[in-house]
Amino acid sequence: MEQALMMNPIRRVRPLALLVATTMLAALPAMAQAPSGTGPVLTKVASFEHQVTGVTVSPEGRIFVNFPRWTEDSAVSVAEVKDGRLVPFPDEGWNGWRNARRDEVSAGDHWVCVQSVVADRQGNLWVLDPAAPAMGAIVKGGPKLVAIDLKTNTPTRTIAFDETVAPQGSYLNDVRFSPDGRTAYLTDSGARGALIVLDVESGKARRVLDGHPSTQADPAVTVTYDGRPLRRPDGRGVEFAADGIALSADGKTLYWQAIKGRTLYSIPTEALAGGLATALLPTALAGDPASKIERVGDNGPADGLIVSRRDGRLYVTSPQDDAIKVRDLSAKDSPLATLIQDKRLRWPDTFGEGPDGTLYVTTSRIQDSAFYKPDAPAALPTDLWSFKPNAAEATGSAVPPAR
Repeated sequence: MEQALMMNPIRRVRPLALLVATTMLAALPAMAQAPSGTGPVLTKVASFEHQVTGVTVSPEGRIFVNFPRWTEDSAVSVAEVKDGRLVPFPDEGWNGWRNARRDEVSAGDHWVCVQSVVADRQGNLWVLDPAAPAMGAIVKGGPKLVAIDLKTNTPTRTIAFDETVAPQGSYLNDVRFSPDGRTAYLTDSGARGALIVLDVESGKARRVLDGHPSTQADPAVTVTYDGRPLRRPDGRGVEFAADGIALSADGKTLYWQAIKGRTLYSIPTEALAGGLATALLPTALAGDPASKIERVGDNGPADGLIVSRRDGRLYVTSPQDDAIKVRDLSAKDSPLATLIQDKRLRWPDTFGEGPDGTLYVTTSRIQDSAFYKPDAPAALPTDLWSFKPNAAEATGSAVPPAR
């Protein structure tokens, strides 16, 4: 056990003695089918003692998850699900930052408040750290995107974001990479929503659609749960701006929406990047991408988005419905169909896709957290689920299914 926890250490640190005791997993065979009986089987992959958000699966089938520092000072921020336990990734050192030690531990080379993990096609795990514990003030020097080489389990690149990209009040949420790995697209779900375009090679980034209605929380939408508005004890509701993000398999179309919103938007990536060079030009010279935005359809409040590599369809998590939904992107104005609805999908959050087409989804239980329930435990138990869509379920397929 000690050997596993010290996998590929970068520096000597004190062991996380309580890590396994407080982050045990349970691979229990819990299953449920869609109400129609024709939907995919929902299978519990793991249970955690902490609030999970992101999940990703590498081309080799390695599963990684992350735990944001929201209502607890979690002992682990990024981990690999391995041999029935959480292994701090890439090592204990990167997981060594704590709220109580913020003046002692550097924010630039430690996980501060990780929101998303994404494995790319080039053999890297990318970790997105908005560095805003409790979704509050950003820790100086903390916002970053870090690449970890999955062959060596070693960080190879840190792209730090300054206040022009991640100003106070921002919360970098999720990221997608172009097929060639040269461009990254991020959402900012904070006080002023935006998309961020990053030239990976140079590390230069800029905010786009900053303050545009498509990236903002919709004041006309109220996120509900159990038929009632979901509100904090002081009356504030859910205010998350641009959150879910997805990229078509060919990298030509980007999709996004706000959680406190109902509309799914898209834009040609060339309007954002313009052959990479345009993305680095001042906004006045790069042109206005807003004219290229298209309204794809009505999702209702939604969190995670993913375009499946296997079938080309867009999968959507619907927190207030305890549901996973799907949209056929090959047909204009195609309806959103419910694929799985199950009460155990408590705030389905983020998707990851395995090499065989299996989709993984976390349930972060945001509505049960201390943000909205003062008597909730600081450490909120959560789950990781999986399901494998069939080729003809619910809607048509945008590309032929893999054989």
